[in-house]
Amino acid sequence: MSDDTENNPAPSGDARPNAVEKHQSGAPWRNFYGRLKGKQLKDSQQRYLDEDLSALSPGAVGWDENPDRQKLDLGTLFAGRDVWLEVGFGGGEHLVHQATNNPDVGIIGAEPYINGVAMLLGKIRRAKAGNIRVHPGDARDLMDVLPEQSISRAFLLYPDPWPKARHHRRRFVTAEHLQPLAKCLKPGAIFRVATDIPDYVRQTMEEVPKAGFEWLAEGPSDWREPWGDWISTRYEQKALREGRAPHYMTFRRL
Repeated sequence: MSDDTENNPAPSGDARPNAVEKHQSGAPWRNFYGRLKGKQLKDSQQRYLDEDLSALSPGAVGWDENPDRQKLDLGTLFAGRDVWLEVGFGGGEHLVHQATNNPDVGIIGAEPYINGVAMLLGKIRRAKAGNIRVHPGDARDLMDVLPEQSISRAFLLYPDPWPKARHHRRRFVTAEHLQPLAKCLKPGAIFRVATDIPDYVRQTMEEVPKAGFEWLAEGPSDWREPWGDWISTRYEQKALREGRAPHYMTFRRL
C-alpha cells in the first residue's frame, strides 16, 4: 500500500542481475518498488517501533537470519488457531479491525513501509490486540517461510496500482506473487482483493484464477458492495472522494 516511489536495490530500471547471482545474504535478487520510509516519524511512533516490533515478529523471516528458509511454526505461534494473512496493511485499520473481531484466529501482516508499520503498532497498543504478528518487509520473503497450506484467509486491499502499462508486472496480481501465495493457502481458503482501479480489476480477474482460485461472485452486488465485516480504510475514503468505484472481489483456493 505504499506509493509509486521506487526503492530498487538491484540495478537501475527493471534490469536484473544474472539469474545465478544473489544478494550477499543468500537471497535471490528481487527488485522492490515502493517507499520504505516517508516523512519523519513522531516520537511516539519511533517508540512503538523500538518497544513493540520485535515482540510481534512471526519468527525468522529475513534471509540474513534464516538463510535456509526454515518454515515458521505457526501452530506454536498462534496456539493452533487458524491463521490469516494481510499483504500490505497500509496504516493497519483493517488488520486491527479483523483481529479484534476475530480473537479466535491469528493474523500476520506484511508491510515494508515503516511509517505504516509504526501506525499499526499504535493501533495494536490501543486495541490491546494480542493475536497479531507483524513482518515489516517484503511479503515475498514472508511467503517463503510460511508452511504450505497453512493460511485460512488472505487479504490484498488497495495495493499499489502501478498505472503505467510498463509497470504492470510490478503489481501483486502476477504469477511471481500469486503462485507462492496459493501454495501457502489451504484448499478452500478465501482470498479477498479490493481495488478502485478498473485495470487492476481486469488483471486480477485474469491472473488470480490462473494461480488456482475460483471467483465466488454470483451477481453484481458481490463485487460492488463491501464484505459484511468490512471497515473502510483511508485508501478507500480517498478513492471515494476522488470519484472512483471500489471493487470487492472474493476468490476461493481450489
